[in-house]
Amino acid sequence: MDTAFSSGHSLSPPAKPAQCELCHRAAALTKHHLIPRTLHNKPRYRKRYSREERLTAIAWLCHPCHKHLHRLYSERELADRFPSVESLAQDPDIRAFVEWLSTKPAGFKPKSPVRKR
Repeated sequence: MDTAFSSGHSLSPPAKPAQCELCHRAAALTKHHLIPRTLHNKPRYRKRYSREERLTAIAWLCHPCHKHLHRLYSERELADRFPSVESLAQDPDIRAFVEWLSTKPAGFKPKSPVRKR
């Protein structure tokens, strides 16, 4: 019985695309775990998603899009409400940011809002 894994086994993340999956700009990309890794061992998410789904549900996002998601929503909200790139793109707050960002050049970094103390 051959137990060796090929380089494309079922737990491999999706291939890195040439552009952000939300704003479609060509920029440096980061992995966004659609089911945040901190929740992978929680019973609620172990019941809802298979191990394969938890490990491979990844969106490739530019830094501004990735930061914006985590600024808007907690990890639990992201896991519960946005388990796919399509669900992220349909959210009005995310869509408004993505539409604005998509008009900017690839190296553009939006300023973070100043937080009051």
